[in-house]
Amino acid sequence: MDGSEQSRRALRWAVRQAEATGATVRAVIAWEPPFSGWGADIPADEERAVGDIAEKVLAESVEKAVGPGSPVEIRTVAAEGTAAQVLLTAAGSEDVVLLVVGSRGIGGFAGALLGSVGQHCAQHAPCPVVIVRGGRIPWT
Repeated sequence: MDGSEQSRRALRWAVRQAEATGATVRAVIAWEPPFSGWGADIPADEERAVGDIAEKVLAESVEKAVGPGSPVEIRTVAAEGTAAQVLLTAAGSEDVVLLVVGSRGIGGFAGALLGSVGQHCAQHAPCPVVIVRGGRIPWT
């Protein structure tokens, strides 16, 4: 989840799939501290603030996507790292059977059919990957 409509579509798809299969959904957001990799010293309280903001964006995105009464359990995870890194780590968990991503997120080029994160996940995930494109999900 990155706050984009594409990520909310992917979550709605995952919720419907989980409802059909009796699974649990894990909604994940990745965050990186400002100036990551630049060798700058970042105070721990500022890093926590970025994590807190990520958790808030995630909670709001889940609420926008499925509302207050989800038919399945949705666990939320905010983790430090790049989006692709965090998603692939989550996909490597023993209990994960499917990784669902949007076709492109907030940083994508408007005309791109598939963003870099989705492409990286499709190429490297240890489980099947569903890439949800824009438009209406047929059964909603």
